[in-house]
Amino acid sequence: MSSQPPIILQRGAALPALPWSLRLLTRILARAEYGQLELRLPDGREMHVRGRRPGPQATLVLHRPRLIGRLLTGGDTGLLESYVDGDWESPDLTRFLLWGAANEACFGGVADGFVLWRALRTLYHWRHRNTRTGSRRNIAAHYDLGNDFYALWLDSTMTYSSALFASETDTLETAQVRKYQRLIDQLEIGAGHRVLEIGSGWGGFAIQAARQTGCQVTSVTLSAAQLEEARRRAWRAGVADRIRFELMDYRDLSGHYDRIVSIEMFEAVGEQYWPDYFRQVHDLLKPRGRAGIQVITIEEKRFQDYRKSADFIQRYIFPGGMLPSPERFFDQAEDAGLELVDVKTFGKDYARTLACWDGAVHRQSHALAELGYDARFQRLWHAYLCYCEAGFTTGRIDVMQAILARD
Repeated sequence: MSSQPPIILQRGAALPALPWSLRLLTRILARAEYGQLELRLPDGREMHVRGRRPGPQATLVLHRPRLIGRLLTGGDTGLLESYVDGDWESPDLTRFLLWGAANEACFGGVADGFVLWRALRTLYHWRHRNTRTGSRRNIAAHYDLGNDFYALWLDSTMTYSSALFASETDTLETAQVRKYQRLIDQLEIGAGHRVLEIGSGWGGFAIQAARQTGCQVTSVTLSAAQLEEARRRAWRAGVADRIRFELMDYRDLSGHYDRIVSIEMFEAVGEQYWPDYFRQVHDLLKPRGRAGIQVITIEEKRFQDYRKSADFIQRYIFPGGMLPSPERFFDQAEDAGLELVDVKTFGKDYARTLACWDGAVHRQSHALAELGYDARFQRLWHAYLCYCEAGFTTGRIDVMQAILARD
């Protein structure tokens, strides 16, 4: 660390003599109006960006100046790619991303990247659309990383979706069970019901519903790894006779069910197939049946820009993924003949869930390395979890449970 006092960067202030790439970076950062940023340069010098308005306080430790080129060409995706490659770091990545989000408008579209780069990301996203073959490939890319991998940092219910917290003292497991319980209660699932779950996960909801209510559950997934573990967990829980897990695309389902549950699977459907999904939910429900769908959403005002190009999550974490805005979700459901009965949003709970997961991943760093997940992969996963946590904290994305009814 330099013994010299830090250089103060503010809009309109004179900039120090620096190489062109660092000069460009500091010129952009100096536009910030909110919060404070401590910037540490590769040569040890420190600069402090001081906004005129209150906001997050964060730190950026720069290792390689090529960050600026990747930011300008790739926008926020380029920024995170640069982080994964070790060009920079931050002692609190979520806080840095929150600082960036607070000042996004000040940076004049830098987060968007070059038009050509956005076009290439759009082409990548199109190639990963969710046809039947594409869906199987996209799901395998994420969920078949290995049950051992997820078991290291998920809670004991093996739940990979937002928890629902009631107090500061709730454990993650308690909050996950509460999330399932709310769906069971809102849908009034009973012993005589046939329940369909679209997207099994590792069986958490199906096991809780069958054990608690005595209902019969059919649960479908496209992940072979999840299927194997879900069946094993149902057998251990003593409810294997009440749950049928199947490797099947939701589009191939038939029959009629009293209740349908789908927890954070809709994000993998793809915009092109949203009408098919809702028609299938409608047709599979018995008259006066109900469906409970938990889904991540994006603000309507951001949806048009979001849908034009694959972001960091779509590029590296969930190929083929697509978030709806609440308005588009409700419109599609209504078009299929489904009536909205109840909705609950709890995005701040997802931010807390992600923070719990990120902490667990960090604590299991050595064990992950022993499984073959190297430092670069772990930086990718850290970036993914922090990026999402920042999104839910700011409200740019949210999560909701929507209860839909068929006449």
